[in-house]
Amino acid sequence: MSLDGFVAPGSPDELMGPQWRELQAWVFPQRFFRENLHFGEGGEEGLDNDILRQTFERTGVSVMGKRMFDAGEQAWPEDAPFHTPVFVVTHEKRDPWERAGGTTFHFVTDGIEAALDRAREAAGDRDVRIAGGGTTILQYVNAGLVDEFSIAVSPMLFGSGIRLFDGVDASRVALEQIRSESSPRVTHLTYAVRPR
Repeated sequence: MSLDGFVAPGSPDELMGPQWRELQAWVFPQRFFRENLHFGEGGEEGLDNDILRQTFERTGVSVMGKRMFDAGEQAWPEDAPFHTPVFVVTHEKRDPWERAGGTTFHFVTDGIEAALDRAREAAGDRDVRIAGGGTTILQYVNAGLVDEFSIAVSPMLFGSGIRLFDGVDASRVALEQIRSESSPRVTHLTYAVRPR
C-alpha cells in the first residue's frame, strides 16, 4: 500500500504498470521472490526476504477478485507465483485453469463466502490468503471474515486509484496491532481484526 493508502491504480489498463511496479519495488530484488519466480539465483536477504518466505510458507490457498486475476493472467509467468490453489471470486463461469508449479485457478460464482469455504477446505491447517485486489479485501473485512491482515507500506505517494480502506465499515471493525517492522524499503504492519 502506498503511504497515501492506495493499493492499485484506478484504471485496469494501468494495473501492473509503472506506478504499480514502483509500489511493489521492494519485492523484486528479494532472493525468495527471485527464486520462487525463477528469475535466477541470488538477491537480497534480510527482513523483507524473510517476511516474503514466511508468508508463502504458511499460505495454503489464495483468494482474489476478478480484476486482480485479469491483470495477472496477462502478466504472470506460466509458473504462476502462488504454487497453491487460487479461488477467483467472479460472475464469469470458467473451467479451472491449471498452471505449472502447482497453481490451479478455480472460478467461484456464488460469492465471497462460498469462495472462502472452498479455500478453507483446500488449505487444511495452513492460512487462506485474501490476495486482492482492494475491493475484494474490503468485502471480506466488512463481512467479518478476516482474522488478521498484513500490509507492506511503501514510501511513495500514489495520488489516486483504489484505496484499501475506502468504504470500510468502521462501526464493525476494530484492529489490534500485532507487529510493526521496518526495512529501508518498506514498513510491514500486521493487525488482528476484532468485531467492534
